[in-house]
Amino acid sequence: MKEEGGAEMTGAGLFEDQDFPCEDTSLLCDSSTPIAKLQGDITWRRPQEICQCPVLFPTNINLAHAKQGLLGDCWFLCACTFLLKRQHLLNKVLPPGQPLWGDTTYKGSFRFCFWQRGQWTDVTIDDRLPCINSTLCFSRCHAPGAFWVALLEKAYAKLRGSYELLWAGQVSEALVDLTGTVAEQWSLGRADGSDEEPQSHQDSDQIRRKKFNLRLLKSVQDDCILTCSTHKTSEGVSEPGQYHAMTVMEWLDVKRESGRAVQLFRIRNPWGRCCWGGVWTLSGSGWSSVDPVCASDLQARLSEGEFWLDEAEFVSHFDDITVGYPINKDGHLKSIYTGNILTFNHQHVGRWVAGVSAGGCRNSSSYINNPKFWLKVCQRGEILVSLLQYPKRNSTEKNARTPLSDGKSTKHHNYQAIALHMWKVEKKHFNLSRLLNKPPCASTHCHAYDREAVLRDLLEPGYYLVIPSTYQPGAEAHFLLRVFSSSSTSFTALKAPAPSLPLSPDSEWETTYFQGSWVSGSTAGGSRNFLSHRQNPCFPFTVHAEPTVKPGVNVRISLHQSRPDTDLLPIGFHVYKVPEGGCEQKVKEEDPVASCIPHCYTQAISLDCCLPPGCYTIVPSTYEPDCSANFTLSLALRVHRQVLKSQERLRRSIQEVSHISVMQS
Repeated sequence: MKEEGGAEMTGAGLFEDQDFPCEDTSLLCDSSTPIAKLQGDITWRRPQEICQCPVLFPTNINLAHAKQGLLGDCWFLCACTFLLKRQHLLNKVLPPGQPLWGDTTYKGSFRFCFWQRGQWTDVTIDDRLPCINSTLCFSRCHAPGAFWVALLEKAYAKLRGSYELLWAGQVSEALVDLTGTVAEQWSLGRADGSDEEPQSHQDSDQIRRKKFNLRLLKSVQDDCILTCSTHKTSEGVSEPGQYHAMTVMEWLDVKRESGRAVQLFRIRNPWGRCCWGGVWTLSGSGWSSVDPVCASDLQARLSEGEFWLDEAEFVSHFDDITVGYPINKDGHLKSIYTGNILTFNHQHVGRWVAGVSAGGCRNSSSYINNPKFWLKVCQRGEILVSLLQYPKRNSTEKNARTPLSDGKSTKHHNYQAIALHMWKVEKKHFNLSRLLNKPPCASTHCHAYDREAVLRDLLEPGYYLVIPSTYQPGAEAHFLLRVFSSSSTSFTALKAPAPSLPLSPDSEWETTYFQGSWVSGSTAGGSRNFLSHRQNPCFPFTVHAEPTVKPGVNVRISLHQSRPDTDLLPIGFHVYKVPEGGCEQKVKEEDPVASCIPHCYTQAISLDCCLPPGCYTIVPSTYEPDCSANFTLSLALRVHRQVLKSQERLRRSIQEVSHISVMQS
């Protein structure tokens, strides 16, 4: 488990976080949101300075729910609501047993855990919270003396880079960050007749995403995470707004007195106040069609900020829903479609690199270059594959900002359009190009600007080829692939073989392998951007003249670093011409005659080139100096068959002369 931040104590013994100080740098990114107007009005106070008896959670759990403040982070608060319904998930995010106010061991700090890039990351904060006139200005609990929401929001703001970077986001991202689950987003269809350009790209599959049916969730109705959001002002909402997310607390079928059933949804608004004007308000006409006892029971379930609406209103007034897979106490996901426990899981990190592994969608001729993974299914079972891409910007970069109008517009700026495709294959006998020209057995169908793309299917035993891709060729990003299954599986990365060397009837290839290493402070000189580049290892070779051979590729160089996929260095190499009697160290100051750059985060890189006869040297390097690693360099040289025959005749002559000399002695 990684940890963010460190601890510094004041003279009074209370922790003050120097990595996330009580300054505008922690509040703002680029002052593009309304909270920029609060500069100068905000003071930072500890909970005991806000109320007399602060607690983390109130006794009444209904008062522990989040109430949105002046920050537009409804998407995050919807995910927080679910933590209250699952104590084992809440304990993961906020480890129990931490010193509280009034304890002798209280130090003014709290530790939280967030799921990031495949592992749980610790984030420690102090408990100084932004206030206006001694009142919390951002999110809080409905109980004014409870502070778990405000502290969790601060920890998440530190993880992201600032409070302002929490303005506008996706519920699915917060759910994954808080629980490590898989989240799916489903469109309910546009009700406004807009001609707006679709937010996804469709490739050669020509299959559109199916419409979501809430009845599919019947088997996990009491367990799954469900939120809804709108990107427009709804007629039933009495307050104007653009993107806004709410939590579905429960949904159920209620029998009318006529005998017909109506599906009702209990919705929680993180604003903390009721804003609904439909037929199922407390005085609405809908209740007259329901048994009075049932109506009274349902109305009694409402807490502050909650309201009921029926299925027609739900589909009409919301644009999409987010569904999070339940996680049991053993940490296993539960399928939202079947209720199956997905006991087996694997994960792999990967990257799309321009010119190497960023092949684009299936419409592109370079699709074959995308990263590939083997999925072996041992028994028939349900398989869930999640492709989770990392944002283009680092979460701590303060110069990155996205539009604020709604949650979905941020996706185009932070993420690539991504998709997953899967083919069933015979692992040892298949032609890759021919296979990829066939329809996949399963796919996400469309490339979408989402952080996560999810593929789910029931698979028979066998081998499957899984290919994640971006829509545009050359689009770069890091990603995490996760596989969850109800039956035994294995999941491995397919190492891309080097393309075959060009063959001709009058030439052969001789390959030589070199073992080398970059050593910090010695032979790890970095790229040509650094003066220390000349310290890198050198590997000399000679290209001989080849009679009667047509010009073409005569040299192939491959560089492979010996590091795990999770800890790769950016690598590259240059080829320099060495004049007769020249100094290799001096040569590195000249321009290379061939290069394999830019430096790439990948296991292996290679370069084919056509070099005239002469002496050369290869200089492999990492991008930055002082990065230690071992590597293997392979050099393949084309040699004319006549030269090989001459060399063989010369070798035999030498052996014969040596044999005669021995006999005479």
